[in-house]
Amino acid sequence: MSSAQEEVSTQNLHRGYVEIWHHSLLHIKSTGLLCAIGLGIPTAIQRCGGAATISDIITETGVDPAKLSYLRRLMRMLTISGIFATDQHDGSEPIYKLTSASRILVNDRDSTSYDLSSLPSILARPSTAISTFFCLETWFRDASATTLFETAHGVPGWSLTKNDASYNKDMNDSFAADSSIFMDVMLKEVGGTDIFGGLRSLVDVGGGHGGAAKAIARAFPDIKCSVLDLEQVISQAPSDGTVQFISGDMFESIPPADAVFLKLVLDSLGDDDCVKILRRCKTAIPTRDAGGKVIIVNFVLGHGEQDKIVLETQVLFDVSVIRYGGAEREEHEWKKIFLEAGFNDYKITPILGFLSIIEVFP
Repeated sequence: MSSAQEEVSTQNLHRGYVEIWHHSLLHIKSTGLLCAIGLGIPTAIQRCGGAATISDIITETGVDPAKLSYLRRLMRMLTISGIFATDQHDGSEPIYKLTSASRILVNDRDSTSYDLSSLPSILARPSTAISTFFCLETWFRDASATTLFETAHGVPGWSLTKNDASYNKDMNDSFAADSSIFMDVMLKEVGGTDIFGGLRSLVDVGGGHGGAAKAIARAFPDIKCSVLDLEQVISQAPSDGTVQFISGDMFESIPPADAVFLKLVLDSLGDDDCVKILRRCKTAIPTRDAGGKVIIVNFVLGHGEQDKIVLETQVLFDVSVIRYGGAEREEHEWKKIFLEAGFNDYKITPILGFLSIIEVFP
């Protein structure tokens, strides 16, 4: 082997060595993010006018002053990861600032602002999200038909919304927060009229506490909007009369409407269950000539122009929904499901960089 080949081989070894360390430690990023949210650090920085020292953060959050050096290390990690930004010159004390990510984790602003602080509590929840994947190897070797979540915890994943009040609340809060951002972009920037114009009625299936349906109803007062979800979800939904809440199971029936709205629902299901749900949808809506359609919000893997973070986020979420037996899908996989469910046409509109709106027509 030549000296040049040896040098390249050594460089590759060094790089690979660092990358394995990096990937093995990524759980520190998500758990550190949860800690920062729990301590209220993004809110503390906002209260300090958008720029704060470690001492300022300790004062605002009530962190024990004896933990100052540890807090500085946490902030350094989250800053390098892009959650916060910092100004530091000539060895002076760092001044921490909000980034586009941490700005939407502030939770004490006025009602017109976004607050996504509840989302990581579901996506990175130690007891039900992170711990589940410690059983991934065991599940792959298991010949039974149980889901990954059942292998890890002994119960179906969706039973938690019924049996764990804290999980149910965090799930509903996170979906509502996500909808507040998504629907604002969908209605203002993508072209809500193109999607919802002409509809007289819409049912949001699996719509939780109605964040998406309420946004649609406010933007289009002529559309009668309703939300279908399980009893344990509907019973906790705050009602202001904007939408009608219906307790039910989407596998059994879907109320009739001009359009059925499914936001981040089908990716939690296998292909066969998606076909079943879409057939229920097809029964619930009128023909295409009469304005009938299904509006799906989900990932379409690899669709459109994507940078590394967008693509990695999509495939990470694809693996995350393995726990329920679900999947994120490429366009050809969606098309196969639509055709099997009896639909004839569809239209994909990318949104927020990594999600898509899929209009499916009978």
